[in-house]
Amino acid sequence: MARAFKRKGDRFVAQLDEVEREVVLSLLEQTEEFLAPEHREPTGDTFDDLVATLGVSRPADSGPADQQLPRDPALERLLPSAHRSDPAMADEFRRLTERGLRERKAANLATAIVALRAADGDKVRLDHEQAQATVVALTDVRLLLGERLGLRTDEDADDLQDRLEAASEDDPALHLAAYYDFMTWLQESLTQALMG
Repeated sequence: MARAFKRKGDRFVAQLDEVEREVVLSLLEQTEEFLAPEHREPTGDTFDDLVATLGVSRPADSGPADQQLPRDPALERLLPSAHRSDPAMADEFRRLTERGLRERKAANLATAIVALRAADGDKVRLDHEQAQATVVALTDVRLLLGERLGLRTDEDADDLQDRLEAASEDDPALHLAAYYDFMTWLQESLTQALMG
């Protein structure tokens, strides 16, 4: 059974059994895959290839707005628009920054995954850097799960509670909600340990 993160010297230690670790690892890995920047093959154009290595797409890469596929709403939660009132400015800002943001988020998720895989039996021990990366990674997992559950406002949380009370035992929302609650508890315990 899981035990919350506590600070022990210069480490942050929690107890997660194998099943609990596998659930957390699976959610971290799925979120990492969802957020990972797209890999681009070299084009042969020296300038385009250099720009691609910087994580910036050329304006022509995005195409006209009316021909673009709609973005997954979870991406909007994880990579929010910088300018909600100016779509052109938001698109330009996203073009210039999204790849770097995805890379940073993926790096935090990867750090958390490595740390959980290195567990000693049921003990998960994180150094300060791993703990900070794990808190951020758990935030991203929660944002993704929250979007899938339709959680955006307090009213949404109330509606979800009503739906869950009426749901059958095989309703996937029950599992997602349980994962969301577990990730919330784990993140809160690690945040408190970091702040303590």
